[in-house]
Amino acid sequence: MTKFIAIIPARYASTRFPGKPLAILGGKPVIQRVYEQVIGMLDDAYVATDDQRIYDTVMNFKGKAVMTRSDHKSGTDRIEEAIGKINGDFDVVVNIQGDEPFIQQSQIEALCACFKNPDTQIATLGKPFSTIEALENPNSPKIVVDNHGYAMYFSRSVIPFVRGIDKSEWLEKYPFLKHLGIYAYRRDVLREITQLPQSSLEKAESLEQLRWLQNGYRIKVGITDVETVGIDTPEDLRKAEEFLKGLELTL
Repeated sequence: MTKFIAIIPARYASTRFPGKPLAILGGKPVIQRVYEQVIGMLDDAYVATDDQRIYDTVMNFKGKAVMTRSDHKSGTDRIEEAIGKINGDFDVVVNIQGDEPFIQQSQIEALCACFKNPDTQIATLGKPFSTIEALENPNSPKIVVDNHGYAMYFSRSVIPFVRGIDKSEWLEKYPFLKHLGIYAYRRDVLREITQLPQSSLEKAESLEQLRWLQNGYRIKVGITDVETVGIDTPEDLRKAEEFLKGLELTL
């Protein structure tokens, strides 16, 4: 039986929203919302942070946390340090963004299902685009997959280019996939990829996953119809409050 652990990287420092993990959403810190959403879906879950305030907050709501260095360049590096400090024999490490308080069980299940295939080294999620405007947004990376569901490339540009067709009809001609930034890695693969230097494609597109592809790692793409509701700015937090109220009204 494959054992899964969720690691939730959470930094206090953020250019667009300092202190974001401790911002209050529906009466609870954002990091608590994320943790409570994930705990129970997998075999275990920890918050990985470099900030004592975040660590203490997690401890206060009876969660699990581990302190990590402050000089990590990516959440992946932070996760690798964290998993090395946690006791337990886990096969797959799931990277849950610390600003995704509405991550759904169906998304986690789609991600974990990728590891039923023993060839899967890394997994992530894709969601079909629904509008041309969203497709053209460079902040929404696109994925091209092969016939077996493995990523061939990620780009901020619209890929592929549909030749000879008016752009307004592109969504009807090709199943464009939006990349959702949720990852899972086999334990040994996580250790390996965090030792890799930045690659030329990664630097060009500013997409960390291209480092792994460029070095020959295979990334399985699970498909979901559920959109993520991330929090990057104070304005996103206000939108999340409205979203949460809407959810509570439906319960």
